[in-house]
Amino acid sequence: MISRRFLLTALVGAFLGLASGSVASAEADPKAFVTQLAAKAMETMTAKGIPDAERAQRFRTQFTTDVDLAEIGKFVLGRHWRAATPEQQQEFLKAFEDIVVLTWATRFKDYGGDLRHLVTNAAADGERGVVVDSKVERDHQTPINLQWKLKKGEQDFRVVDLVVEGASMAITYRNEYSSVIQSNGGKVDGLLNALRTKIAEMQSFNKDATKSN
Repeated sequence: MISRRFLLTALVGAFLGLASGSVASAEADPKAFVTQLAAKAMETMTAKGIPDAERAQRFRTQFTTDVDLAEIGKFVLGRHWRAATPEQQQEFLKAFEDIVVLTWATRFKDYGGDLRHLVTNAAADGERGVVVDSKVERDHQTPINLQWKLKKGEQDFRVVDLVVEGASMAITYRNEYSSVIQSNGGKVDGLLNALRTKIAEMQSFNKDATKSN
């Protein structure tokens, strides 16, 4: 049985990284946008018979389409974003994308449980922002409360944060990466080196796991 703690963590990556190509059709309605995004997330993360490489590529494509990676990246690095060179900024965004894809693309592939996602409310958050409240239900377990923070662009919505039971994905990453930077003399290169090492380890682990299957 998958624990509630594991599910809480997995939902951050899965729901943030996955969206349907048809989500754009719901651009005028934030509730519909989130409903369709979550439905596709559940479908993709539990789909059977898909090679891991294909699953990862689908995840990457959807993540870069419906998540505002630049907006999140700037927030996560905070004041360090302004101190970073353009090359460091781009390397960080690519590394952040790789970390999310490698972490979540195959995490739920063997899960056969039933998840039900219900959107409960939507409210404006500033001039271009919208916060959508929803919950995930599982049989005989306490519902998991979510808040989707969206930003309205010229044509559609994009996700800028997901709050799971009060824990912000963006703030969690910001705190973690800030700690790494501080432990490396306040230098962004220290974080980039740590991310390179982490990505290499995850790629090696995923290759070994694929061979064993």
